[in-house]
Amino acid sequence: MAEQKIAFIGLGAMGQPMASNIVKKGTSLTVYDIDSVRMEPVVAVGAAGAASVAEAAAGANIVITMLPATPHVEAVVKGANGVLANMNRGGVMLDMSTIAPTGTDRIARACAEHGIAFVDAPVGRLAHHAQLGESLFMVGCDDDAVYERIRPLLEAMGTTIHRCGAVGAGIRTKVVNNFMIISLVQVTAEGLALAAKMGVDIATLKEVNAGTSGNNGQFQFNFANKVLQGDTRPGFAIDLAYKDLSLALDAASEFRLGLPVGASVHAVYGAARAGNYADKDFSALLEYVCELNHVETPRLSTSDDQA
Repeated sequence: MAEQKIAFIGLGAMGQPMASNIVKKGTSLTVYDIDSVRMEPVVAVGAAGAASVAEAAAGANIVITMLPATPHVEAVVKGANGVLANMNRGGVMLDMSTIAPTGTDRIARACAEHGIAFVDAPVGRLAHHAQLGESLFMVGCDDDAVYERIRPLLEAMGTTIHRCGAVGAGIRTKVVNNFMIISLVQVTAEGLALAAKMGVDIATLKEVNAGTSGNNGQFQFNFANKVLQGDTRPGFAIDLAYKDLSLALDAASEFRLGLPVGASVHAVYGAARAGNYADKDFSALLEYVCELNHVETPRLSTSDDQA
């Protein structure tokens, strides 16, 4: 690994800690982000900073992208001064972004035309997991030799790797999984607002929920550590959750599938992001629901959360 150039493009809330973990595990890395300030923490732990996508990808054997949406990935990978125009033939393009499955398919075809192997490996779990090196990856790759080339990088960034099938299977799995998670956040927010309105003790409800088939990770972990502590800084922003729900609904439309509950949840996220909630953690939907219903947002104390 030390003899090949590896580039990482996109250093947002997830990409920055993941790239840092690669470097901390002893792998040389060249990094780039359109916002140079985001590069600084990764350069501080030993990465080399690049001035452009072209410079980052030039002569690279493996390029990793972690970008916000389909247009960003396509521009970075397929643009005139992009990844495919600059990285080495025979290399591997590893996209960890959450984008449209059809976009993944287009990028995979473009990579094949340039003699580049492609792997989709979108990320599960949240930003604090990325910081701890505990991310989960859903991998679409049908070539064992290619997988072995990128596996050490995934292991440097996370603890769980699922090979979901051929190229494109990773992003399809991610879109479905995120659809369920994001919808569950809305249900959890409404349930907790109802609990607050009826005077139910939230710590007791959390304990009861944990022991039933209604147990859900959003209540037990994300809400308990974020909005129920008064912390709505984005681990996964409402704006991004809306984008991911849009991907699921677009895919459903393409495959002539109705998702009526998903459509309703999508509308709620759309309304929330139109106000002051776009950049807040998606658990902040609890505050949004409580605000609409004139209910005081419930909180857990640290001792309650540890009970």
